[in-house]
Amino acid sequence: MAIGVFVELSIVIIIAVVVAGIMRLLKQPLIIGYILTGIIVSPYFLNIVKSTDAIATFAQIGIVLLLFMVGLNLNPKIIKDVGKVSLVTGIGQVIFTSLIGFFIGQLLGFSTIVSIYIAIALTFSSTIIIMKLLSDKGDLETLYGRIAIGFLIVQDLIVIVILMVISSIPTGIDFATLALESVFKGVGLLILLFLISVYIFPQLTKTIAKSQEFLLLFSIGWCFAIASLFYYLNFSIEAGALVAGITLSLSPYHYEISSKMKPLRDFFIILFFILLGSQMVFTNISQYILPIIIFSMFILIGNPLIVMVLMGLLGYTKRNSFLAGLTVAQISEFSLILIALGVKVGHLTNDILSLVTIIGLITIAGSTYLILYANKIYPHLSRYLGIFERKGKKVDEHRYQKDGIYDIILFGYDRIGYDILESFKKIKKKFLVIDYNPEIITKLAKEGFDCKYGDADDSELLNELNFSKIKMVVSTIHNLDTNLLLINKIRESNKKTIITVVSHQIDEAMKLYDAGATYVLMPHFLGGHHVSTMIEEYGLNLNKFLKEKIAHIEHLRKRKEIGHEHPRQER
Repeated sequence: MAIGVFVELSIVIIIAVVVAGIMRLLKQPLIIGYILTGIIVSPYFLNIVKSTDAIATFAQIGIVLLLFMVGLNLNPKIIKDVGKVSLVTGIGQVIFTSLIGFFIGQLLGFSTIVSIYIAIALTFSSTIIIMKLLSDKGDLETLYGRIAIGFLIVQDLIVIVILMVISSIPTGIDFATLALESVFKGVGLLILLFLISVYIFPQLTKTIAKSQEFLLLFSIGWCFAIASLFYYLNFSIEAGALVAGITLSLSPYHYEISSKMKPLRDFFIILFFILLGSQMVFTNISQYILPIIIFSMFILIGNPLIVMVLMGLLGYTKRNSFLAGLTVAQISEFSLILIALGVKVGHLTNDILSLVTIIGLITIAGSTYLILYANKIYPHLSRYLGIFERKGKKVDEHRYQKDGIYDIILFGYDRIGYDILESFKKIKKKFLVIDYNPEIITKLAKEGFDCKYGDADDSELLNELNFSKIKMVVSTIHNLDTNLLLINKIRESNKKTIITVVSHQIDEAMKLYDAGATYVLMPHFLGGHHVSTMIEEYGLNLNKFLKEKIAHIEHLRKRKEIGHEHPRQER
């Protein structure tokens, strides 16, 4: 039996590798490849999956580890930093999407309970997929990126409550009585775990972390223990795992725990999505084609519109509203887990699981392309999006400059731009700093620099700048397409501007030179060039190297003071 399960899993994993490879080529999240693998190995195609119980056990472990990891990154202290816009858009989008989704379900002929489940499932967006896509684009620290992560956190907290309530409502039991009992029991348990996480875990994990192996074992043990406790109290294992992660999120070692558990989570969650795909029912799927199309269009178009309306009412620009809105144009792994839970407790059938899974495939694939190419889509829709923008000053403009002509414009201040800005001050030229990080803009404004919040990808921003009089433009952004757009915009109106950009690849650097860049800075080669220059200039003179060392240490201390401790990939 054990050998049979092993061979079966081996074949399934090999197929998953091939399908996931194809998804990588198509720039799609691997989750789609896993679900498609499940469909391929299901009874409708290759009919490979026989050991359903064994794989289901592995899949359950995957869900537990996934939710535990999500909980680890949901530090309750973050709520203070989420801000008004994230709370309003997070809660507002959940309310409006669920209400509209429910009425659509009723109009399509679904029962009340099924409509409720589908409506709730449609409200949640994938934190994991969105964070991965924003990270790949380098947009995690942009204003819209922070707002998006903020309302995704709000959604995740709402998920905790929903999973706890649904898992404790079997069919045929008085809803009001059981819900009240669940609330009291759940609140008491959460308060107890919160006290443990605040007053016990920080010191306990400090002792445990002396052994990295023991820290991993403790984390897994705590995750499984709390998940099992929740199950014993008639809540869901999934909710227990999520709460277990949150209680450890206050620990100073939650990053180490997360990094060590990630490979374990990735393997088991693969099996969950494969199992999900293998259990899809296609016999009656033809009758659900219209609901699939309507619900998918609602998620891809309706959800972003809801976010854009809410952010517009709060006074944000149409561009940030548009970019943030696209991040909710898909359903999440939580949606699939929620529907699977509904099947498990007897509220739903596998037909509905298949329906929502197909909606998930369509919306995840569609939103991935929308998010990745949002900066190219926006200019074509910009003139139609004015209805979502209130007149007057916008809360996200962050203008700290006087109107006038500048000699120099710096795009991107952080790290590389820090040293360049020091040089601007020495040559005593009038300069403007543009950065996509609102915190940096606020900081520079307090120091008395002319600065403006903006993104070099924004063609509307570039059109506002008078490049015809600019003598120098410096971009510390690493994205090839962004720098090419910037160079082309400048060269349209000024052939003599000195343009300095950054690149990490030789081929890309040559493209930038061909486009009209005056100089391309390549940080990886610059370090070696600097050391070679020191060797040629100082020879074997120890004292001169020591003087260089003292100056470098002083420079590093200054950089650390302003938060440049951890290097990261620039945009």
